[in-house]
Amino acid sequence: MTPAECLPFTGMETAVIPGRVQPTPVQPRRPNRAPRIIGLDVARALAVFGMLGAHVGAVAPDVATEPATWLGIVNGRSSILFAILAGVSMALLSGRTVPLTGGELARARTRLLVRAAWVFAIGGALEALGTDIDVILGVYAVLFVLALPFLRWPPRRLLVMAGVLAVLTPPVDLLLAQYLDTTGASEAPFVSLAVTGAYPALIWWTFILVGLAVGRCDLGSGQVRARLATAGAGLAVLGYSGGWLTGPWALADPDAYSERPDGWDPAWLAGARPHSGTTFEITGSVGVALVVIVVCLVVADRLPTATSPVASVGSMALTVYSAQIVAIWATGTEEYVDNRTWVAYLAVTVVLATTWRLLLGRGPLERLLTWSSVRVAP
Repeated sequence: MTPAECLPFTGMETAVIPGRVQPTPVQPRRPNRAPRIIGLDVARALAVFGMLGAHVGAVAPDVATEPATWLGIVNGRSSILFAILAGVSMALLSGRTVPLTGGELARARTRLLVRAAWVFAIGGALEALGTDIDVILGVYAVLFVLALPFLRWPPRRLLVMAGVLAVLTPPVDLLLAQYLDTTGASEAPFVSLAVTGAYPALIWWTFILVGLAVGRCDLGSGQVRARLATAGAGLAVLGYSGGWLTGPWALADPDAYSERPDGWDPAWLAGARPHSGTTFEITGSVGVALVVIVVCLVVADRLPTATSPVASVGSMALTVYSAQIVAIWATGTEEYVDNRTWVAYLAVTVVLATTWRLLLGRGPLERLLTWSSVRVAP
C-alpha cells in the first residue's frame, strides 16, 4: 500500500489533466453506517429479561448449590450486565474501535449528553409512578456523564482505571455515605444517585468503563472473544471465591446492604452478594457479564434467525424496560409465589418487540433519543 492510499478522504480528489494536476472539489461522502452487532442486542435482551425476573419472579436472593436457587443469578448481575452494555453502546457511538477526535468527538459527546438527559427524564417519570422498583435509569444517566472524559482512552487504560475503581470505590462510598448521614444530606436526590442509593454511581462507574473498553475491541475477532471469555471466567472465579472466603464476615441479612451502618464495619466490604457493592461482587459480576456477552456474540453469529426475536427486544431495551415498569404499575405490585407472571411478561415482550421491529423498525424511545441527539449535534 502506498502512502497516498493510507491518507483519509479529505473531500478533494485529483483530476489528471494533460500538462498539469488540478484538484477538483467533490461532495463529501456520508460514511456507511457500521452494521449492527446482533449479539449485543441478544445480551441486552437477556439483561432486560433478568431485571424483569428480579421484579416479578419468585427467584432466590442469590445462587447456591441447590438447583432451586439457580434462577437467583438474575439478581444484581442482570443490571450490571445492562450497565456494561451501556458502556459498549457509548463506544459504538463514539468511533467503535478507533475513538473519534476533534469536532466529531465533540458531536459524539453532545449526542451522549442529550441521551443522558432523556434517560434521566424517563427514569424520573418512572420513579414518579411509585412502584417498589428501584429504577436504574437515573444512575445510567449519571454514568454516561462520568464516562465522557474517557472516550479517547484505549481499552488497556480503561480496564486499569476500572480495576482501581473496583478496589477503591466500595470503602470510599461507605465513608461518604456515613459522613452524609451525619450532615443530613444522604437523602438529597443527586446524593442518592451518586452515593447512598440502591445503585451508587460511584461504585457503578466501574461497569460503564469496562463496557467502554469492551466496545473499543474488535468484537468480530475470534481472538478478542476468546480473551474476553477467558478474562471473564477468571474474574468470576476470583470475585466469587473471594466473596466465599470473606462470607463469614459479611452481613447476615442480604437486605441490610440497602442501608448504611452508623460506624465503620468491614462486614460491609465482605462477601459477594447481589447489590452488596463489594469489590468481590463487582469483580465476579463483571466476569459473568463478559462471558454472557461473548456467548451471545457467538450464538447470534451462528443462529441469526433463531435469535432474531430476542435481538428485537435488545434493540429497543430502553422502551421495553420502561414499558415493563409501566405495566407493573398498572397491574399492581404483589408477592410472586411462582414464575408464571415472569414467563407471561417474557412471552408478551418478545411478541410485541418482534412485531414492532418488523413493522416499524426502531423502538419509540430509541427513535426519540436518536432523533433529538442528531438534531442537537448533526
